Amino acid sequence: MDPNSTVSGDGQATAAIEHRSFARIGFLGNPSDVYFGRTISLTIGNFWASVKLEPSEHLVIKPHPFHDLVQFTSLDHLLNRLQNEGYYGGVRLLMAICKVFRNYCKENDIQLHQANFSLSYDTNIPRQTGLSGSSAIVSAALNCLLDFYNVRHLIKVQVRPNIVLSAEKELGIVAGLQDRVAQVYGGLVHMDFSKEHMDKLGHGIYTPMDISLLPPLHLIYAENPSDSGKVHSMVRQRWLDGDEFIISSMKEVGSLAEEGRTALLNKDHSKLVELMNLNFDIRRRMFGDECLGAMNIEMVEVARRVGAASKFTGSGGAVVVFCPEGPSQVKLLEEECRKAGFMLQPVKIAPSCLNDSDIQTL
Repeated sequence: MDPNSTVSGDGQATAAIEHRSFARIGFLGNPSDVYFGRTISLTIGNFWASVKLEPSEHLVIKPHPFHDLVQFTSLDHLLNRLQNEGYYGGVRLLMAICKVFRNYCKENDIQLHQANFSLSYDTNIPRQTGLSGSSAIVSAALNCLLDFYNVRHLIKVQVRPNIVLSAEKELGIVAGLQDRVAQVYGGLVHMDFSKEHMDKLGHGIYTPMDISLLPPLHLIYAENPSDSGKVHSMVRQRWLDGDEFIISSMKEVGSLAEEGRTALLNKDHSKLVELMNLNFDIRRRMFGDECLGAMNIEMVEVARRVGAASKFTGSGGAVVVFCPEGPSQVKLLEEECRKAGFMLQPVKIAPSCLNDSDIQTL
């Protein structure tokens, strides 16, 4: 239960509940999570989404004053807004998780009280940066619902990423489980999505790792990024069609997460450099430069020009960087990013967000 909330005798929350869900970096193995592969991901404290649930007479989904803007100064203002931000804010995400959560509870005979609530959200995760901004809103909202209905102990942690993903699929968002696992668990997580596990369990095997194993990392992102939602499409169809090159490449990408886990445990930083670079190189061979986009490729190459390891955090829009030579190399990276017009931040790793009640369901 959130420390800012209280519960009445009948299990109903009587005060506001608020949860944060942090942006996610795919460290190694992505995008093999949607191809029965393996990945290592981490949540970062640089950016997050927060959702607030307050008991209310009616069920209310509150639009965000910026992200769900419906009032404009002119037709041109509306047009510019749509060109830069698209049609969708967070209201649809909150509605979708409410629907999926209710259906899940009904299907699993989990009784919910009849009290109503209002949901509002905020986020500072940059749009279309491959940092999982949409799923952060959904996972934060799910945490609020778990506490409001006092059912956290009844819904296993392992299945919560599936619930988050189901809400996004309601809206036609194409994605895999990796991001949702990272945001449900928090911290550094190794994930095994082998077909055997997915078929038998309905989810992967998720193993939290010590965040202190990670070396210092940096994040490069663009202020006007690409649309990460278009990147998987052609490769996915080729994989479904049995394309041997795509199938073998995805297996190779997934194996990088296994090698990466060993490298992290052994503090083998030179191996991490090799694996991070290889992860991007294989992705590039599969997707092609036109699909990845010139700006996304340039972010990777900016880091490589100073000898740093770099790869996408997700499907484009941001890059995770490791400078094995330390602060002097970071200084060179800062200068290259400044010249290229990219943003650079040191990564702040967000620790595990599981509480005692969550851990008991594992």
